[in-house]
Amino acid sequence: MAQSGVRGDAPAVKDVTSVATRTEEARDTAGRHGRHGGGGRRGGRRGTARRPRRRRVLRWSATVLSVVILGTAGTGYLYYRHLNDNLETGRRSGGDSKAEKPQPNAAGQTPLNILLIGSDSRNSAQNLELGGSKSSVGSKPLADVQMLVHLSADRKNASVVSIPRDTRVDIPACTDPETGETYPATNRIINESLARGGAGCTLTTWENLTGVYIDHWMMIDFAGVVSMADAVGGVEVCVKQNVWDRPLPGVPGGSGLKLKKGKQKVQGKEALQWLRTRHAFYSDVGRAQAQHMYMNSMIRTLKQQDVFTDTGRLMNLAETATKALKVSEEIGSVKQLYDLAMQLKTVPTNRITMTTMPTDTDPQNANHLVPAGADAEKIWAMVRDDVAFDKNGKPSSKKPESTDKNKEASGDPAAADAEIGVLVQNATRSDAEGPVDGRASTVAGVLVEKGFARAAADTTSGLSMEKTVVRYPSAELEGDAQRVAKSLGIPLSSVQKSTDVTGVTLLVGADWRTGTTYPKQTPPKAGDVPESAGAINGSDSSQCMDVYAPYRW
Repeated sequence: MAQSGVRGDAPAVKDVTSVATRTEEARDTAGRHGRHGGGGRRGGRRGTARRPRRRRVLRWSATVLSVVILGTAGTGYLYYRHLNDNLETGRRSGGDSKAEKPQPNAAGQTPLNILLIGSDSRNSAQNLELGGSKSSVGSKPLADVQMLVHLSADRKNASVVSIPRDTRVDIPACTDPETGETYPATNRIINESLARGGAGCTLTTWENLTGVYIDHWMMIDFAGVVSMADAVGGVEVCVKQNVWDRPLPGVPGGSGLKLKKGKQKVQGKEALQWLRTRHAFYSDVGRAQAQHMYMNSMIRTLKQQDVFTDTGRLMNLAETATKALKVSEEIGSVKQLYDLAMQLKTVPTNRITMTTMPTDTDPQNANHLVPAGADAEKIWAMVRDDVAFDKNGKPSSKKPESTDKNKEASGDPAAADAEIGVLVQNATRSDAEGPVDGRASTVAGVLVEKGFARAAADTTSGLSMEKTVVRYPSAELEGDAQRVAKSLGIPLSSVQKSTDVTGVTLLVGADWRTGTTYPKQTPPKAGDVPESAGAINGSDSSQCMDVYAPYRW
């Protein structure tokens, strides 16, 4: 949420026309920013004295925010460039993703998905002072906090889903963009993904787990959290009992958080301690709930403030946010972060919902978690289908449309059924349940009965997919893949292009563990979030954390 440093509408500024124009022209000629296509309005602008419309002034309030603060064109542009130079960027994706971009709705709109990552890096004196041991210095950071922010296509609601750091998932093969080192695919807890190829690898891990295409990532470390908490001016949190998250006999660690019961503001190091507290809030799931309380409270605080009325604070927020964040390269400028913030700003607090992916105890390790089958898949289906997590929107008179209506049928006609080669694989294993023996042979037999004479079962074991999919390697086989899906009642949205296969391949997932007919999928409804997701509405200020008894004082 650090983008909020450029939130709000600027006050009227006298004689801003020529300043804004010259700043825009300077930006257009700067090679550093040219890659984002900012130069479409240069011709015939120099020297004009015509006053721009207020809308245009507001649109450029981020680009010329230093005009509001400092009042001069040269200094304004230099300050804008300085803020851009503060931003550190990295590659969006770090491995082979199975997620596809969503199709636009009838109005040409698409959802926006942003992955927020909190790094536990100790590789600076400031980060080391704020948490962790000296033995961690030099090691690659882990992603201790991971949240997906989903902004609906119509920009009227937002959903946030956390995955606890100790959740065991499949991490794909990734290449570290800084060192070139390649890491093989593995099945480990999700916070290790950051150390196996950077934030891009964490993003790809999420995409393959959820089937959700993620547009951008943003990452912040300990020091960044502290500086942003100070710049915001404190965030209100609540505990039901006095809390002290400290080492106990047989339980090392602890964030150091020490608060009296009730509501109070935290900022600086205390805010970081709140976000890191785990044992005192029972578990990683409890920590995620505390983080959601903090985020909701911060959003409410920022919405109540107009930072543009306090130029000194505005300058501090912009400076702090650009230094605190590392972002994926396609949003690596102040202008792009501002535009992103303006989209998020339109969502009212009662249309923001914070959740945690439902989990079960890992059968392989009682200290770890695994996705909770149907409940976890329901959350991701709602995100993929752009279904609101809240019920506070205006009810639609239209019946919910199948996502297949947004998925175009292939222009390449399918071959005759008897000529389509289909490899069927058993991917019914999930982290919570083992594979169902014989599923590939059973479904291959169904296809043969339907006339797909070249359908065959693969004896490969150990594959895992929460949802059944049909994959194809190249465009000329898309029609064949869609024909196979249609014959079994599998939605076209589950037909995916992938370089992992050499022909049409049907992976029978954990959603089809029994029977010869693909289970009919019921479209999720707004607000139909599983209770196990622990949903918290953004307008709910009554939330208060229960403290595990050993950590009370």
